[in-house]
Amino acid sequence: MKTTVVIPNYNGKHFLQDCLDSLLQSTVEIAVIVVDNGSTDGSVSWIQEHFPQVKLICFSENKGFCTAVNTGIEAAATPYVFLLNNDTKTDRFCLERLERAMEADEKIFSVGAKMLSMKEPELVDTAGDLYSAFGWAYAIGKGRPSSNYTAPKRVFSNCAGAALYRKAHLEQIGGFDELHFAYLEDVDIGYRAQIFGLKNVTEPAAVVYHAGSGSTGSRYNAFKVTHSSRNNIYLIYKNMPLLQLILNLPFLLAGFLMKQLFFMKKGFGATYAKGIRAGICLSASKEGRAHKVPFAGRNLLHYCSLQLQLWVNLFRRV
Repeated sequence: MKTTVVIPNYNGKHFLQDCLDSLLQSTVEIAVIVVDNGSTDGSVSWIQEHFPQVKLICFSENKGFCTAVNTGIEAAATPYVFLLNNDTKTDRFCLERLERAMEADEKIFSVGAKMLSMKEPELVDTAGDLYSAFGWAYAIGKGRPSSNYTAPKRVFSNCAGAALYRKAHLEQIGGFDELHFAYLEDVDIGYRAQIFGLKNVTEPAAVVYHAGSGSTGSRYNAFKVTHSSRNNIYLIYKNMPLLQLILNLPFLLAGFLMKQLFFMKKGFGATYAKGIRAGICLSASKEGRAHKVPFAGRNLLHYCSLQLQLWVNLFRRV
């Protein structure tokens, strides 16, 4: 057995039957851990009754995505960990293909599955992530035909809703940052992995079907907008050395201004601004400063590679 599947769950009982049934049809042997974030919908008792082979870790309250997956990763006894959203169905060959891709290079940190829309399975939900000097994260292929995305490729990061990670590398770079709580934690860890010279790739032959917005209920809502904007400020602060931050400042200011205008049109202008302020406060806090990645000269070429990606991704969306 090479892989443990870790599923964070918060009131996702209505998704779990399809999610767990699909995993149990996998062509490779796997272990499954569900980390429950204080669900009140009977998820825990339902899993105990219907899937006794699944290991359960239960919190009394919602501690967020990052704490949940870190706890599951720590409990895993396999070299790879597959993080999976509860609102998904996994193709039976998915894990086999992800493992094969991971074994191609020891420098690979994560391998992302191709996530397809549950309602429109011919359309991509995400085929990896890009991140640009605007401070914008893009889901590659969002809403585009799945047939356009068939070749494995390097990406900036992978969506942690369906990605395989090498546990030794997770331990090396410190795991998911629990100050994020939720949103952009996967971009942050993909960024951090690249600082250490590791790679993120996608394997489009590994397919996962995704319902989307399974916990928050919609694409735009106050919780998501607040945490995404907060975490984006924090992500930039903790991963960019001062000189790189100064170099990107004009792009970042333009990017955040455009986002502010966008969310004003969506009716979330004040919410977005509140998140920005919260991100600045988090970055300036003692806790936030303690999580800043220290600059090391041996990683200079990795920073240069990252900066080139940030510039290229200003123009690349798909």
